[in-house]
Amino acid sequence: MIVGIIGSGAMGAGIAQVVATAGHTVRLLDQNTQALQRAGQSIQSSLNKLAEKGKLTTEDATATFSRLHLTEDIGTFNDCGLVLEAIVEDLGVKQQLFREVEMLVSEDCILASNTSSLSIASIASACQKPERFIGIHFFNPAPIMQLVEVIPAVQTRAGLAEQVRDLVQSWGKLPVLAKDTPGFIVNRVARPFYGEAIRILEEGIADMATIDWAMTELGGFRMGPFALMDFIGHDVNYRVTESVFTSFFFDPRYKPSFTQKRLFEAGYYGRKSGRGFYDYREGATAPVPTPDEQLGRLILNRILAMLINEAVDALALNVASPTDLELAMTKGVNYPNGLLAWADALGLDTVLTTLDSLYEEYHEDRYRASPLLRRMVRAGQTFFQHEPTASNQQ
Repeated sequence: MIVGIIGSGAMGAGIAQVVATAGHTVRLLDQNTQALQRAGQSIQSSLNKLAEKGKLTTEDATATFSRLHLTEDIGTFNDCGLVLEAIVEDLGVKQQLFREVEMLVSEDCILASNTSSLSIASIASACQKPERFIGIHFFNPAPIMQLVEVIPAVQTRAGLAEQVRDLVQSWGKLPVLAKDTPGFIVNRVARPFYGEAIRILEEGIADMATIDWAMTELGGFRMGPFALMDFIGHDVNYRVTESVFTSFFFDPRYKPSFTQKRLFEAGYYGRKSGRGFYDYREGATAPVPTPDEQLGRLILNRILAMLINEAVDALALNVASPTDLELAMTKGVNYPNGLLAWADALGLDTVLTTLDSLYEEYHEDRYRASPLLRRMVRAGQTFFQHEPTASNQQ
């Protein structure tokens, strides 16, 4: 199969490398000549580094790059079996793109979007044959991150999601199936990791460094929420939060914070701009956390209860299977445990008590417990008979 990829930014280039490495001929399209050339150089450099580290033979690296064809002519996509876009997150722009693509490709060509926050059904609606449209959402950097969310739209023909899942798996990735709801799995379930951390900061319960310390040292997360938001960039993270909030009809569970909005408005995007929650400029002094275990446990339990509740609600609404939910959070955002298994380990009654206490204190709907969690506590149930781990999720 020849695969066409539109958009040669970091994500498009990364996907092109993945697909070419798997043995496909890839046509990487961009109207920006310089961006296209940079993408080619980036892929070449990445392949050379893999060869130097012994993860690819020199011959395989050369062969992979030879399967990559850089182009500014969308007409070269006429023989593609799959076309995947990785362009700007703008619904109108994506819809117009696929109107053009559909006139060029064969009737059995699969059309896909790498969108992280837009409705797959909305993009597909611009197509004359929306039944061949699907979401294939990679995580950045695509060559390294294992998880890929596969999202069928309501228009997607039966069997296509499974076909695409198998294709993605053949690329060496770990695909999960997700319902076409805002944020899919990862960007939906992960929202409290950021939002509740900011809420704790705004209330003056703890400072950024202490919250990050609690989540990494006590919770086992690779990065704390403030360091991670700065790493992702507030131009990305804030916009996703705002998009999910709007798409969920302004459900208060996903409400953005003014604290992060002000950073976004000021252009303090994080590491990429030199300032965010932390100051990355030369000579800046890094804040020191207060390693108070009692305070740290309070922070961890509050954020963790919110994350678990979001995962449970996603399960209740059939966003994904329990296995795919666990796989998404351990492989998509590198959580130390799957959230459902973590709930089992903590005790579902403990999680529910934490949520109910927060609701009793604040009387805000953001702390409402999932009805499924409440039912399972009443029935004395757990999510798994044996706790799954990241190693047996595959």
